[in-house]
Amino acid sequence: MWARRLRRIAPVVVPVLLAIADAVLVNGLELALELGVSVVAAAALLLRRRFPLLVFLVTLPGLYIGYIWFAPMIGLYTLAARRPGRARLGVCAVLLIAAHFFPYPISDFELTAYRENTLVLIDACVTSAAPIALGLLVRTRGELASRVEDLTRSRQREDRLLADRVKTTERARLAREMHDVVAHQVSLISLQAGAVQVSTADEAARTGARTIRELSVRTLEELRHMVGVLRADGGEAVESRGLAPQPDLEELPRLIEMSALDVTYEAGAPAGASGAKTVERAAFRTVQEALTNVRKHAPGARVRVRVDPVDAGLRVEIRNGPADASATAPALPGGGHGLVGLRERAQSLGGTLEARHTSDGGFVVRAEFPYGQGSRTERCEERDASL
Repeated sequence: MWARRLRRIAPVVVPVLLAIADAVLVNGLELALELGVSVVAAAALLLRRRFPLLVFLVTLPGLYIGYIWFAPMIGLYTLAARRPGRARLGVCAVLLIAAHFFPYPISDFELTAYRENTLVLIDACVTSAAPIALGLLVRTRGELASRVEDLTRSRQREDRLLADRVKTTERARLAREMHDVVAHQVSLISLQAGAVQVSTADEAARTGARTIRELSVRTLEELRHMVGVLRADGGEAVESRGLAPQPDLEELPRLIEMSALDVTYEAGAPAGASGAKTVERAAFRTVQEALTNVRKHAPGARVRVRVDPVDAGLRVEIRNGPADASATAPALPGGGHGLVGLRERAQSLGGTLEARHTSDGGFVVRAEFPYGQGSRTERCEERDASL
């Protein structure tokens, strides 16, 4: 802590101490006027960073009357480092040369002493040029350091963009692999279901096979759409949205019918009601994921699905009772990310999602989605397409 304070205070205090020492050594303690203006010039250096031009002008009487050098040179250096205007520096250099060249009092000036006046003028020019050159050098060095830092940050951004592009390429490759593997398996399921539908005489088996075939076709359509979104780049993302129609509230009855669950559907919001398509898709995905979780974790449970309009938005609630003890739980794999994804989708649309166990051993999922306005809706729709 003391080291930090010393590094902060030293650049301000040390020049003042040097200027005071210069004033005392040059004028002693007897010459009141000369010592006074010299000490004032030294004390003014405390404000040299905030008012460099004013401080330099205050130090000139110390140079002219008290014959001190440190204070005006430090003031001119600070002015060159912080306010490097050509005209300003030129005028200040001329003032310092004049204060150094002409003696105090002015009546002591001898115009005919050419050799001595020439030497004093050269000395005055060097005295004024040195702090200006040093100040400009320090300022240029700082600007170069800042430029190097900007270039370093730019290079880091380019590296991140390159890494993101590599990740995007890898995602596209994984999307192709996923499409090939899943499409192959789902196609086999669809073919087998079609074979059962044609060969069996049992009406219930034919209905089940037809349902399986329809689900397989729908799965392939949505998979193809999502793979297209993953593989799209730049402007192709807009075109990729047209690969497959996106579900909305009108699709909920069909989804519930094909879920093979005991579901009671209460549509507080009529199908086709006006609202943001993004919100309707989010509501559909919420119901879809909740029914999948019921099928995995609560087989045989009764389910109630309710969709209600709220203030400038939509509320979706999926509530299921406890699992039927006589029902067999299917051995379906799960990644544990379904509810997390639903919550992220709701938050991205400015909504909320609640998922918790109920006192009767069931589970409830409740989500609220506000309808966006104008460009906010468009941005949400773009974000939804990427999800």
